[in-house]
Amino acid sequence: MRYAGRIHGWNDERGFGFVTPNGGGDRAFVHVSAFVKPPRRPVDGDLVSYEVGTDARGRLNAGKVRFAGQRVERPARGARLPRPWIAACAVVALIAAMLLGRMPPAVVVVYATLSLVSYLMYGHDKAAAGAGRRRTPEASLHLVDLLGGWPGALVAQHRFRHKTVKASFQVVFWFTVIANIGGVVWLLDSGLAGALSPLLRAD
Repeated sequence: MRYAGRIHGWNDERGFGFVTPNGGGDRAFVHVSAFVKPPRRPVDGDLVSYEVGTDARGRLNAGKVRFAGQRVERPARGARLPRPWIAACAVVALIAAMLLGRMPPAVVVVYATLSLVSYLMYGHDKAAAGAGRRRTPEASLHLVDLLGGWPGALVAQHRFRHKTVKASFQVVFWFTVIANIGGVVWLLDSGLAGALSPLLRAD
């Protein structure tokens, strides 16, 4: 069942606020990630439609939130490659480079470790946002992704529906992805990766 209500108490820095149904009733917590393809960031006073669910503590949460008058569009099939698939392609490319002797196994281990760290950081930040706790600085997320954790970040963004709406974050995130890939390509083309392989494999 969908409800119509109004946004209030919106904290744009933390990305959450509350929505109260028109005509009165219990308010529900609403996170920016609950908005369906929003054309802009929410502000106090916005009229929205939404569904209501509960979290593990039994608190009301708004889901599938749309602005009043927002068109409902069906996503085009195959229009965008899902983030987990991009991450999977990156993993396959890294393993292939390692098997071909062009990438030291230690580098693959670094990618795997940082991807796990990034995934956990995104998960922690999403949980902190929902509970109103201290957030993980965006600069920390970007640094880990730049160093090689971006495959894990892609999976986390998809899994937790986190940081996918904030345009400024996504611009910097994809810059870190491109910069990291560029660094790896340079490492391979320069032959430095091959030269380092014996050293990284040394006991």
